[in-house]
Amino acid sequence: MEAKNTKNPLQWLNLMVSEPFFFSHFLAFFSYLVIRISTSDALSSDLSDRLLRREIQAVLALMVLIVVKLVKEETWEGFVVDSLFFAKVFLFLVASVIDYHLALCYAVGFLVIKITTLYSSIAFSGDSSKLTPLQLEVLLTEGSASRFWLVEFQSFCSYTCIRTSRFLPDLSITYSNKNLSFGIVDLSLFPNVAEKFGISMGVSVNQLPTYILFDNGTEVARFPDVQLEEKASHHPITKGFLCRYFELDRRLIEYVYGK
Repeated sequence: MEAKNTKNPLQWLNLMVSEPFFFSHFLAFFSYLVIRISTSDALSSDLSDRLLRREIQAVLALMVLIVVKLVKEETWEGFVVDSLFFAKVFLFLVASVIDYHLALCYAVGFLVIKITTLYSSIAFSGDSSKLTPLQLEVLLTEGSASRFWLVEFQSFCSYTCIRTSRFLPDLSITYSNKNLSFGIVDLSLFPNVAEKFGISMGVSVNQLPTYILFDNGTEVARFPDVQLEEKASHHPITKGFLCRYFELDRRLIEYVYGK
C-alpha cells in the first residue's frame, strides 16, 4: 500500500484545472481581469487610482497570507483551500471599489458554485450504497453476499469530503461486483459512529474522509492509516490513489478469473 508523504504542488495544480469546483473559481477570478480592462476607460482618474492602490494592497496581503499558510500548513489541500478563501475575500473587497453590484454578483456566484458542488456530491452515488450505522453493523456482523466492503466515512460539513465525494461512486461503477461492494456513511448525520471505528473528527486532527476495507466483517485496510497517519494522511486523495491503495484492479482481476 502507498504511504508516502507527498506534497507535490503539481498534483494540486492538476486538480485545480480538472475539477469543476476549482475551475469555476478560476473562471471567476479571470473574469475580473476582463471586467477591469473593459472598464478602465470608463473609470475616473481618482477612482482608477484608488482602485489600483486597493489592488496592490490586496495582492500584497494575499501574498503574505499565502506565505504564512505555506509555512504553517501541513497539507497542500489545506493550503489551497485557505488560499482560495482569502482570494475570494479580497476579490469581493476590490470589486466593491468598482461597484457594489459587481461585488454582490461575485458573492452570489461563489455561493452558487458552493451549492452546485454540494448538490452534485449528494445526488450522485453510482453503484455505492448509502448506509446507516445499523445497516453497516448488520453487514459486518451477519455478513452479506459480498466478501469485501469498501466503506467511506464522510461528512458534508467537511470541504475535503465534498471535494472527494464523487471518487467512491465513480470507483463503484467500475469495480462493483458480487465480491466487492461499496458503501458510504455520513458522519454528519451519525457522528457517534466515528468513535466506534476510531475516526477523529477534531479540528486539529481531522481524518475525514476515512476509507475502510472490510473482509467478511473484519477491517483489513484503511486510509488514512492510524499507524502511519504522519505519512499517509498527507497524500492527496484521488481516484487513482484509492484504486492503488486498496488494490482494486487486483481484486477485480481475481474476481473475473474466479480466484
